[in-house]
Amino acid sequence: MRGADFLTQNGFTQVPNVVLKSKKISPGAKLAYTMLLSYAWQNDFCFPGQQTLAKDMGSGLRSVVRYVKELEQEQFLKIKKRGQGRVNVYELNLVVPKVGRGKS
Repeated sequence: MRGADFLTQNGFTQVPNVVLKSKKISPGAKLAYTMLLSYAWQNDFCFPGQQTLAKDMGSGLRSVVRYVKELEQEQFLKIKKRGQGRVNVYELNLVVPKVGRGKS
């Protein structure tokens, strides 16, 4: 990254304001969404293991499971389970969910 300083040399992640300002998800779920965005980078999906996500967030595995579930319930992401021993694929929804879907 040209002109990067200490804080930006490893990149940065933009988070949609609808996620940041949502009163329907916890601060941990907002951080989980941000981490998933950082993994996805130029795609609308990513596939980190939950252990990796927990480590990068400085959180426990159970918390990560809860945060991801919150995000799925509010339609901020969709989880594609790939079977035993394989990591899930997280498809990030970058469109504001319509009223009447999920928990309103």
